[in-house]
Amino acid sequence: DSLSTIVFFFRSIWPQRITITKQNPVPASPPLHGLKLAPHRELEQAQQRGRLKCSSCGGSRMFFCYTCCSLVGVSQQEIPSVKLPIKIDIIKHPSEVDGKSTAIHAKILAPDDVTIYTYPCIPEYEDDKVVLVFPGPGSVSVEEMTCRLQNLAVMKSAASPDEEPSPKRPRAEETPGATQQRVVFIDSTWNQTTRIITDERLQALLRVELKTRKTCFWRHQKGSPDTYLATIEAVYYFLKDYQELCLRQEYTGQYDNLMYFYCYLHTLINKAKTTAGRR
Repeated sequence: DSLSTIVFFFRSIWPQRITITKQNPVPASPPLHGLKLAPHRELEQAQQRGRLKCSSCGGSRMFFCYTCCSLVGVSQQEIPSVKLPIKIDIIKHPSEVDGKSTAIHAKILAPDDVTIYTYPCIPEYEDDKVVLVFPGPGSVSVEEMTCRLQNLAVMKSAASPDEEPSPKRPRAEETPGATQQRVVFIDSTWNQTTRIITDERLQALLRVELKTRKTCFWRHQKGSPDTYLATIEAVYYFLKDYQELCLRQEYTGQYDNLMYFYCYLHTLINKAKTTAGRR
């Protein structure tokens, strides 16, 4: 397979707590309609019981602990598990609050295929096997990505061997025997992106952009483009495009359950907003 590693940037948006204010009702978002999701009965029952303490860290949590990456008050057997066609690394900004990111959704729902690192720890990537998905001039589409990677591999094989990576930055420990095929996401707010995106280890990478996807996030900030995706939205939409455009296979909902927590909260919060708007 010509695609070995993909790096994705997104704007992390995940509230630590939910605050409902009076405003106009938010209409349902068509992109979330028709997903093939596991039943939400377990989440509904957990919501009725209320917040519980995480058995590991003692933090008060609902559904899962974003610090320990573990379920809280719900049964593992009742929560869907998703198998991904590629491995995913998430590089988290050190100042990013765990409770504000939906990255934890990916780790809990696809535990065998998702790893979360904290910057400046980044695994060593080869530029002919990695793409950086980041909006801006020079970025290519997901469909163009495979061809560009193939061209980079040919150019590299004809050139002299690269020098050893600089030891200036900490290196993330990699799991022995793990497959090299992976997608890497950067977990950061827009204002925090400069520190990571200018890292010398990412400068030679081909850039890819998701140009047609729009967020359904319930607290989208005024003035920012609707193409700023929540973490789990970015993971889901990339995998869907990868299935159809790179693997050339029909998408039949294989990764819809990555949106399991997100869709439940999206519905719950929009209902609360609608109710508040009627008062």
